[in-house]
Amino acid sequence: MVAVEVFCILSLLLVLGKLCRLAIPFLQRLYLPSSVIGGIIGLIFISFGGNCLPDGSIATISKLPGFLINVIFAALFLGTITPKLSQIFKMALPQLCMGQLLAWGQYVIGLGLAGFILAPLFGINPAFGNLLEIGFEGGHGTVGGLTETFAANWADGKDLGLTVATGGMIFGILLGMVLINWALNKGIISSVRTFDERDHTEKIGIYKASECPAAGKQTVFSDSIDSLAWHISLIGLSILIGYIMLKVLQFAEVKLIPDATTRLFTGFPLFPLCMIGGVIIQLIFQKFKADNLIDHGQMQRLSGAALDFLVVAAVATIKLSVVAENCIPLLIMMAAGVLWSVVLLLFVAPKLFKQSWFECAIAEFGQGLGVTATGLMLLRTVDPESKTVAAASFGYKQLIHEPIMGGGLWTAMALTLVFTIGWLPVWIFSTAMLAVWGIITLIICLNNRK
Repeated sequence: MVAVEVFCILSLLLVLGKLCRLAIPFLQRLYLPSSVIGGIIGLIFISFGGNCLPDGSIATISKLPGFLINVIFAALFLGTITPKLSQIFKMALPQLCMGQLLAWGQYVIGLGLAGFILAPLFGINPAFGNLLEIGFEGGHGTVGGLTETFAANWADGKDLGLTVATGGMIFGILLGMVLINWALNKGIISSVRTFDERDHTEKIGIYKASECPAAGKQTVFSDSIDSLAWHISLIGLSILIGYIMLKVLQFAEVKLIPDATTRLFTGFPLFPLCMIGGVIIQLIFQKFKADNLIDHGQMQRLSGAALDFLVVAAVATIKLSVVAENCIPLLIMMAAGVLWSVVLLLFVAPKLFKQSWFECAIAEFGQGLGVTATGLMLLRTVDPESKTVAAASFGYKQLIHEPIMGGGLWTAMALTLVFTIGWLPVWIFSTAMLAVWGIITLIICLNNRK
C-alpha cells in the first residue's frame, strides 16, 4: 500500500502547487513551476506534521527521485536525429563555450571555496564544493540520481544538494528577470513580452481550448500495443542497457584491480549510462530505418511528467535541520556561484557572441543556475517568436554539453572521484578544463573583433 499512498501524496502536492499558482499572482510573476510550489507545501507539511503520514511513505518519497532521473536521461535523445559533431560545432561553438565556462567555473569556485576556505573554517565535507554544479546546473534530478553515492559517502549531501537546486532555480528566475529588464532599458533587446503583456491564460499557465498543442504522435496501432506503453517500454529498455553497462563496469573494476581500497564504479550512479542506453536504442532504430517508431514528442511528455514528480518529491523531503546546520557555507558558495554567472553574462557574452548576445547568454544563465527549463523560459521571454539564432544555437549546444555536464558523465564521475582520490586533483583538473575553454573563448572573441 505504500506505493499507492506515495503516488496519492505526490499527486495531491502537484495539484495543490498548480492551484496555488492559479490563485496567487505573485507566484505567477515568479514563474515558479507547480512542482516546486507543491514541493515547498510538502516540505512544510512533512517538516512540521509528517508524523501523521503512513509509515514508510516519507522514506519511499525520498528514494523516488533516484529512480525518476533514470527515466529522464533515458528519454533524452530517443526520437531525435543527432547531427554530425562538425555541424554542431560550426553552429553552436560560442554557445558551447559559454555553457562550459559556466559549468567548469562552478567546479573551480565550489571545490576551491570548500577545500581551501570553508572546510578549514566550518569543518564541512570537501565534496560540499561539488554541490554548486550538481545543484545549479544539474538540478533536483541530478541530486536525486546521486542519492546512492551520497548515502554511501556523505548522507547530508543529498539534502544540501536539493537546497542548492531549489535556490538556484529561484535565483535563476528572479535574477534572470532583473537582467532582462536591465537589457530592455538599455535597448539591448526589444522583443520582450513582459508579464503584463501576456493574456490571462498564459499568466496562469493554461492553454486556450482552441490552441492546445499536440502532446506527441502515436507511432503504433493500439490494437498491437498502446503507443504510450511502447514508448515507456523503450525507456525501460534504455535503462536496462545502462544497468547492464554499470554492472559490467563494476565487475571489470573488481577483476582488474582486486586489491583496490576504493572503487570508482561502486558508487557510480546509473542515470548517465541510461542516457547512453537511449542513444544506443536510437542508433539501432536509425540503422534499420525504423526510427519513425519513436516519437520525440511522447518522449518529452514522459520525461516532463517524470521531472515534475521528481521535483515535488525531492523538495518535499529536504531535511531542514541539515540545511540549518550548514546555512552559512551554503550561502557563501551559492552567492559565489551566482556572481560567476552574472560576470560571464555581462562581461564575456557581449564579446563571445557576434549577434543576439543577450538572448544567447540569458539561456545559458538560466540553465547555469536553474537547469535547462529555466534557461528556455528566460529565452522565450526575450525571444518569444525565436527570431534570433539563440534557440537553435542553444539546442545544438545541448547535444554536446548535456552528456558531459549538468548531470552528465563528468557530473557523476566528479563526485565519485572526490570521495575516492580527494577534492584537490578534481579541482586541478577542473581548473585546467576551465583554462582550455577560456582560451577557446578568447580566440573566438579576438576573431569577432576582426
